[in-house]
Amino acid sequence: MNRRKFIQYVGCGCCGIVLNTCASVPITERKQLRLISEAKLNAQASQIYEKIKEKEKLITSGNNIRDIKEIGKKMEDSIGEYFYKSNLNDPTTNFQWEYILIDNKKVKNAWCMPGGKIAVYSGILDATKNKNGLAAIMGHEIAHAVAKHSVERASRGVILNTTVQITDILTGGKLSQVNRTTGMDTVGMLAQLGIMNPFSRKQESEADYLGLIFSSLSGYDIRETTKIWERLKQFNKGKTPPEFMSTHPSAENRIKNINGWINEVTVEYPPIKIS
Repeated sequence: MNRRKFIQYVGCGCCGIVLNTCASVPITERKQLRLISEAKLNAQASQIYEKIKEKEKLITSGNNIRDIKEIGKKMEDSIGEYFYKSNLNDPTTNFQWEYILIDNKKVKNAWCMPGGKIAVYSGILDATKNKNGLAAIMGHEIAHAVAKHSVERASRGVILNTTVQITDILTGGKLSQVNRTTGMDTVGMLAQLGIMNPFSRKQESEADYLGLIFSSLSGYDIRETTKIWERLKQFNKGKTPPEFMSTHPSAENRIKNINGWINEVTVEYPPIKIS
């Protein structure tokens, strides 16, 4: 089964049982597949989050964690108000928002689990520099949760695994034979490079775009976003894989896309007044 046929099979234009699981990403309106229960995924994420809080060294006082909570609260309120004023379903209604700052200068990262569980590593603060930069990073991570990207990835993983198994049966075990011959999961690797990685890069770009919107709605200067990626590009110089092997777009492409969106977002999504 080639990639085009596979995408047609799992895409939201399909028929039968899959049709009932199609949804749209808020704001971008991109069609997406959701086979996995969001409530179940949120509950699992919450359990993992608690374990991370027990395992990692947390920074619980000081300006940085105060800034993180302040920015998070502004985004919570702005996102909720935006969907309310737009007469749209609020995708964060069932979120249990929480924020932690992990004391690890070696890690320049942040993430948001399904359901609004957010973590920022102290190492990323070297790149954010200020509240506008921190808002850009947090807006991007929150966007992943708002867009239900984890639910979508899990759902596509189910379809991919099922399709591979069915194809292996229909071809008399030829896929398994390829794996045995090469001594590795060649089929899985090709699926990752040819299907899952490009799809993940699409999600990352979508989160970049939505993150700009959420930062702008919350009153932050989104022009700082490209400066962050320039700084991260310098931090990671010579350490990033080619884009086709990565789940993330290259820094160059991210900067180019963000520069192309800034004026549009500034005009169409100005700071929102909380009623």
